[in-house]
Amino acid sequence: MSAQAPRYPLPPFTAQTAAQKVQAAEDAWNTRDPEKVSMAYTIDTEWRNRSEFVNGRQEVQQFLQHKWEKELDYKLKKELWSFTDNRIAVRFEYEWHDAAGQWYRSYGNEMWEFDADGYMQRRYASINDASIAETDRRL
Repeated sequence: MSAQAPRYPLPPFTAQTAAQKVQAAEDAWNTRDPEKVSMAYTIDTEWRNRSEFVNGRQEVQQFLQHKWEKELDYKLKKELWSFTDNRIAVRFEYEWHDAAGQWYRSYGNEMWEFDADGYMQRRYASINDASIAETDRRL
């Protein structure tokens, strides 16, 4: 259990509450605010993002700060894939460009595990990037 106020909706998830968690995550990540995003995670959260391992809310903030310095004009869309008890699986894609103006669409899957207070304690993400033309953007 976290020492903070509950972060609704809480597990065990239903189709409706799992979809709400996914939408809340999409909305938060699209702010590109590392501090705001990090508040959805436990203090000791554990991440695997591609080949990087991130531990704790402080490292999450640093990771996201660096991410959004590189991935400019980031726009994300998440989709609920599956859920059970305190776990949710998500499919996502996001678009961004680098400092040289090259656009990318990044595709991936995430597995999330929540504590009883609704904070994400584990996030495992597999992600692949594809170069796209700016005219091929969808998001």
